[in-house]
Amino acid sequence: MTDPIRVMVVDDHPMWRDAVERDLLAAGFDVVAVAATGTEAINRFRATRPQVVVLDLQIPAPSGVEVTATVLADDPSSRVLILSASGEQDDVLAAVKAGATGYLVKSASREELLAAVRRVAAGDSVFTPGLAALVLGEFRRMNQPETPPGEKLTDRETEILKMVAKGMSYKQIAERLVLSHRTVQNHVQNTLRKLQMHNRVELTRYAIEQGLDED
Repeated sequence: MTDPIRVMVVDDHPMWRDAVERDLLAAGFDVVAVAATGTEAINRFRATRPQVVVLDLQIPAPSGVEVTATVLADDPSSRVLILSASGEQDDVLAAVKAGATGYLVKSASREELLAAVRRVAAGDSVFTPGLAALVLGEFRRMNQPETPPGEKLTDRETEILKMVAKGMSYKQIAERLVLSHRTVQNHVQNTLRKLQMHNRVELTRYAIEQGLDED
């Protein structure tokens, strides 16, 4: 039996924070900490080491974007899922650039939130549907080198990269290619190393810029 996913909830509105914590506990997650400010969030993150931080952007200083960058610098294996009232482009892009692997607006349903926490914990990128197009559209417009330095990708790595670009989860890729979830993760990690990238968001951006999502 696998251990429950360890989660920290950060929001300065007590009723909202309590509701999210209650929903996560009821769904079997292990809520190891809650926080109302950026300073509390960083300190409690360091004390409890959650796998996923569910984080509001608009919190007392430091901001949610700063908290995201700080906790991921402390522990790159952790994941940050933004849960914010704002769907503004600048907020979304700032969070993604800081390292967040998911962004939901607070109009998301309980089921969408729980599914997003599970997917983010598994290494997937999750965005409220309209925001995914916004983020990827912005990445298309960013000037990036056509081919980053690194080793040549294998055919299998390229095949998986195309599926990543189309928004498929590791589980979906594994089922499509009849591979284990771990094997797919290993291929993605090798691809990240070869392309000298750090996370799935950067990888998705690169793949889309290369037109791999259009095959």
